[in-house]
Amino acid sequence: MSDSKQQQQINIELTEEVADGIYANLAVINHSASEFIVDFINIMPGVPKAKVKSRIILTPQHAKRLVRALNENVKRFENVHGVIKDYEKAGNPPINFGRGSEA
Repeated sequence: MSDSKQQQQINIELTEEVADGIYANLAVINHSASEFIVDFINIMPGVPKAKVKSRIILTPQHAKRLVRALNENVKRFENVHGVIKDYEKAGNPPINFGRGSEA
């Protein structure tokens, strides 16, 4: 097999701290001519301040690959678990920041 057809194997390390993950329910995305910046935030109802929990900086090419990979994974998820409801399209905000909702 020629060198151009062989796949390069990358050894990826996942530390215990990173494996625990960080919960975020909001993402803020900005971009310049050379990069995309994605800030992941955990915002809680009734709390007036939220902190950025993680910031990821991507090249435009990697941002496009990420969008493609997310789309593919959402399709796979929905094929197994059903369509994910988009609450914003239904006119309902994903997070209730008021005094609560009545049942």
